[in-house]
Amino acid sequence: MNIELLAPAGNKDALIYAIEAGADAIYLGGKSFGARAYSNNFSDEELIWAIEYAHLYGVKVYVTCNTLIYDNEVDSFIDYVRFLHKNNVDAILLQDIGMLDLIRKKFPNLEVHASTQMNIHNTDGVKLLEKLGVKRVVLSREVDIDTIKEIKKNTNAELEVFIHGSLCLSYSGECLMSYFNGGRSGNRGMCAGSCRLPYKVNNSFIKDKNYPLSTKDLNTLDNIGELLDLGVNSLKIEGRMKSREYVYLVVSLYKEAITSYLNTGVVSINPKKLHDLRVIFNRGYTKGFIFNEDNSLFTNMLQPNHQGIEIGKVISCSNSIAKVKLSDDLYIEDGLRINDMGVIVNDFYINNKLVKSASKGDIITIKLHDNVRENTLVYKTSSMNINRNIANYIKDNKKKVLIDVKISAHVGKNLSISVSDGKNTVSKESIVVEKSINKATTSDELKEKMNKLGNSVYKINNLDIEIDDNSFIPLKVFNELRHDVIEELNNKRLYKIDYVEKEYSIDVRDYKKEENTNILISNKGQYDSLDKSKYNKIYSTSKIDGTIYKLPRIMHDYNIKNNTYLVGDIGALLSLKNVDTDFNFNVVNSYSVAFLHSLGVNKVTLSYELSYNQVEILIKTYVHRYNKHPNVEVIISSNPEVMISKFSLNKYFNKENIELESKFRKYIALDNGEYMSIYNKDKLIDNNNYFKIGVNNVRINEEVI
Repeated sequence: MNIELLAPAGNKDALIYAIEAGADAIYLGGKSFGARAYSNNFSDEELIWAIEYAHLYGVKVYVTCNTLIYDNEVDSFIDYVRFLHKNNVDAILLQDIGMLDLIRKKFPNLEVHASTQMNIHNTDGVKLLEKLGVKRVVLSREVDIDTIKEIKKNTNAELEVFIHGSLCLSYSGECLMSYFNGGRSGNRGMCAGSCRLPYKVNNSFIKDKNYPLSTKDLNTLDNIGELLDLGVNSLKIEGRMKSREYVYLVVSLYKEAITSYLNTGVVSINPKKLHDLRVIFNRGYTKGFIFNEDNSLFTNMLQPNHQGIEIGKVISCSNSIAKVKLSDDLYIEDGLRINDMGVIVNDFYINNKLVKSASKGDIITIKLHDNVRENTLVYKTSSMNINRNIANYIKDNKKKVLIDVKISAHVGKNLSISVSDGKNTVSKESIVVEKSINKATTSDELKEKMNKLGNSVYKINNLDIEIDDNSFIPLKVFNELRHDVIEELNNKRLYKIDYVEKEYSIDVRDYKKEENTNILISNKGQYDSLDKSKYNKIYSTSKIDGTIYKLPRIMHDYNIKNNTYLVGDIGALLSLKNVDTDFNFNVVNSYSVAFLHSLGVNKVTLSYELSYNQVEILIKTYVHRYNKHPNVEVIISSNPEVMISKFSLNKYFNKENIELESKFRKYIALDNGEYMSIYNKDKLIDNNNYFKIGVNNVRINEEVI
């Protein structure tokens, strides 16, 4: 079974550590257009280095280009993708549907992966992306194992699933909370972590539940065998914002678990590494939705940050000097948390003796910043000892590519060296081997010289030397030949991806300019009381005669009988006709509008994240490029649906109506059975004249919340 373990890298050190731990592929971002804007990320020069370094080790590199792209950024975006393609990146990840169409047409040889932010959660979504030339689909984290089986059975695209790391409460790509809170768009890589904030629930903070939207970390180690049996192509670890040590431990844990299962049918988990990982970073663990874990186990409402591991308990404290009985080992420079107090252990004592380490059961004395109560729990949240141990292990066990070498040195024939890495074979010849006059060259001498591979990535696995007893080979000549054959093997491992660039084109219809006002309602009572003469289109979240049915944003079955639809997921575009697309298609550029029109979409609702000026630029750019007018819609009055989640606060608290309040604003949480929707409580109204700039439709949302 050929399955890929895909690791994150936020910088060069993390990439090196991921490869040392056994990653088969790395995903990373450049300084622009990646969905982790606050990660260190890679400069252009570092990207070239990363691709070459990884390829020498047989590791693929995927670059995240998975933010929404505005029209004034498209030229820079194309230049960036062109740069990546010319430097042999294995694939890029995309969220923006317009850029997906553009890149597939301009660079047909460049492999494209659909980011999890496209919210692909059903078979139809995968099938449509297959038709569009997408090689791999990163499924939504909410897709359960039975749905993955169904998708795998009925599609041919490669499938990638997340197996470990931080989780979003919202379906990825479906969250606008950070944008509305402070203008930091998660779809632009600038998520402010709104789900990690404290919230009042129905007007009050609930003890030990001040963080009702904060998720635990995904951990599927115990169930990795089930994922392997599914035959998914890639297992993905989240963590581009994490330390190199975190990356190393997670990758090595899963690599060992995968290898053990494939070899023995049993998952083996290294308890020491899991312990160390929990020290370095964890928010508590959940199996997530993939294994249908109970809704109540998904969040950690007590705290949103790293919780470390419990290491002891305070047995007394006076004048900020605490005695702590340890339940785990402690080392100098470990980081501790006691209540909300952070402490780096620069010195501590056992029986008044200064020590550098202590064991479970020991009683230590330590200086704190303040007094704490007896029985206060102590947590370890960092460890330089763990970091040093990892660094030393890597130094002493540097990863190498095993090669088989054959040396042939027969008098009267050319000296030759042949090397193979199991996939690539390189053979080179040099001078004719002469008879020795004084001292013959020995097999041991050639072995010694051949093993001098310096800082290369190679280590000899098998060495076969054929040499006549009376052969003489100038060692300088042999060294040059060894250098040449290794350099040629490097060149083969640094494979080239054929670069092809074509012209972009698309066929779209011309829509006449109109000034339509549309409305979205929820029920029959609203419909009956509506002055229908005011509205061109009436959408409804329930099936009402005379209205256009707004489909749920999460769909599994499109066997629906209606004339027209307002749709919220890309899978609907494969099966349904006469559709308009809703705001959550995240349309922010003219390419996306054209692409959706080309698929048969009649009216395209633009993203909430576009300003008035950006909408004007979009329309002008569209008209200039295609010499046709688009049919777009802007929502001007609504309680924006800022998040949808498979986790339900309503079910958790057993309440039909939940009101959340942060320091920014108030929200309403509603459960519709399939998912929870969170809405801004206050209505947002946009008084700009959109008809003036060429928008054909404005919409008023009057959903009942």
